[in-house]
Amino acid sequence: MASLARLRTGIARARKIPFVRAVQTAADSTTLHEEASHSEPFAVKLHEDSFKSYRTETPDLNMTVTKDSLLKIYKDMAVIRRMEQAADALYKQKLVRGFCHLAIGQEAVSVGMVNTLTPEDNIISSYRTHPFAVLRGGNLVGLLGELLGRQCGISKGKGGSMHVFTDSFQGGHGIVGAQVPLGAGLAFAAKYLEKPVATYAMYGDGASNQGQVFEAYNMAKLWNLPCVFVCENNKYGMGTSAERSSSNTQYYTRGDLIPGIQANGMDVLAVMQAVQYTKDWVVNGNGPILLEFVTYRYGGHSMSDPGTTYRSRDEVQRMRQTHDPIRGLARYIEEWGLATEEDIKKFDKEAKAEVDAAVEEAKASPFPEDDKMWTDVYVEGTEPAFMRGREREEVHWYKK
Repeated sequence: MASLARLRTGIARARKIPFVRAVQTAADSTTLHEEASHSEPFAVKLHEDSFKSYRTETPDLNMTVTKDSLLKIYKDMAVIRRMEQAADALYKQKLVRGFCHLAIGQEAVSVGMVNTLTPEDNIISSYRTHPFAVLRGGNLVGLLGELLGRQCGISKGKGGSMHVFTDSFQGGHGIVGAQVPLGAGLAFAAKYLEKPVATYAMYGDGASNQGQVFEAYNMAKLWNLPCVFVCENNKYGMGTSAERSSSNTQYYTRGDLIPGIQANGMDVLAVMQAVQYTKDWVVNGNGPILLEFVTYRYGGHSMSDPGTTYRSRDEVQRMRQTHDPIRGLARYIEEWGLATEEDIKKFDKEAKAEVDAAVEEAKASPFPEDDKMWTDVYVEGTEPAFMRGREREEVHWYKK
């Protein structure tokens, strides 16, 4: 009876949480924090404003989760946040060259997607993709090493922040919007080969007005491709708000005949539910669908953008305090009795230690040898005689 009383207390507390209305466990009378319930599913109900839809139904607000899955998701987001903060520090130390776009504030999108999809599903995106590279087959040392231009990097130190790939992540791409038709091509291949997989072609609100995006929409609808077009709407492009660049900022409605879903991209549970809905949609032969995640980046568009000339500091601070995806999930976990405040602090310390160790290992890795700079870049026999280095006077000569 005591356990049942504690469970009822947990349910009552959960009803006070802004984004979740109720929580319950399938076990008869066990509390959620008992060891036996780690993998025991329990139901949660998302906030009624979690989704909007166009030409289709909205995802179900009721979903099932487990303690193990929620704790893993929290730890993933904590590590990703620490990794991006480390990248920020390395850039400011002038150890990272070239462009660098961070996803601080947007962790719920990458973590929610990866923890819902299978490795066989395709994800292709633009350049704010460090989290996907780590979560889809990469690791912290490989990602950080790539930023530093080291041999241990995912792309052997030659791709940098904007060009990271793994066997199950089809990449970050540097040309705005160019990855979207490539995603449609991956979906075409999946359909041709009769593979029951979904392809997620991701782009931002800034890329949403590119002509090739609409061309990809048309081909995907014409050929009924299993493609989910994902607009990661963080409200701002490079120095420009979405309202100033787009006549229609309801990006999930911009596919004409293609249905669309808009989801709260600051709530990892809403992200997961929307991803599952869209995957089921495309693998069941319904053709393409649009998915818009309404999210927010805390930093600038890139490290060269302070992000304060087109929005106020008060706005950024308000979003950090009221919509942070990591703090929001921590609140759920504590309210539902899945972990204590001390547990959460321990997870955060472990995430910091893991990232700090990866930074030191990446920094210890050597730079690529000169004769490796042409490998995987040029077809054999077409190599130019020399390649310019990072500085104007730095020249590397090709040696067979």
